[in-house]
Amino acid sequence: MSTQNRKLSALVITYNEIGYIEKCIASVSFADEIIVVDSYSTDGTYEYLLNHPKVKVIQHPFKNFTVQKSFTLEQATNDWVLFLDADEVVTPELQQEIKQTIESDKNHSAYWFYRKFMFQQQNLRFSGWQTDKNYRLFRKSKVNFSTKRIVHETLDIKGTSGVLKNKLTHYCYKDYEMYKRKILLYGRLKAKEAFNKNKRFNFFLFVLKPTWKFFHNYILRLGFLDGKKGMIICSLDALCDVERSRELQRLEREEQWSTVFKTTP
Repeated sequence: MSTQNRKLSALVITYNEIGYIEKCIASVSFADEIIVVDSYSTDGTYEYLLNHPKVKVIQHPFKNFTVQKSFTLEQATNDWVLFLDADEVVTPELQQEIKQTIESDKNHSAYWFYRKFMFQQQNLRFSGWQTDKNYRLFRKSKVNFSTKRIVHETLDIKGTSGVLKNKLTHYCYKDYEMYKRKILLYGRLKAKEAFNKNKRFNFFLFVLKPTWKFFHNYILRLGFLDGKKGMIICSLDALCDVERSRELQRLEREEQWSTVFKTTP
């Protein structure tokens, strides 16, 4: 593999990530380029990135996660891409494994990363997150972000996938209100995704899905072993399904009213 083909682009999308983004950027300083696409942050994130000597920052309006990440991927000048969320940190062990993976010239087009979840400064060991994994390292020439998803986006991959053994550290929970806002946003985007697939509000699912999600994560996935933090995370994750149903109902009513006004002479 040529030296050029071994180069790595680190990509991140941000919106109001002060307190997280500093650790994230420091952890990818080994990359050959660092590109951050910011959705017009108001907390100093953009200014911090603008003044960082190793970062190229671009402001771009946020429509949904798939659109934003697809735009960000287009900015990379190298084929190998490490794509992180702003609250994720690459450990020294994972840094070394990433570099060795690129150097080894394996045939995989993309690699899964398992994640270690942090609740503030404590490890969240259970609560449904213990088997979570995402694509984070891949070849730009071999992947596209799937247009079927607009939240919890995934890749369409030409070729095979591998798994790295070292975990990515994910600082998922800073405080209650911040995590709640994130969960509500995810719920609304999931509703839009479902609405675009012609799914409609169902009262039975509105009641059942959040209840089942909490039971599944807190009891079956051993969230109770995480103590108070497990209760908080499992409750808020169930709230995502509540918000999805509420937003789906709102979109349905909006469509109905739009139809009425169009047919009114």
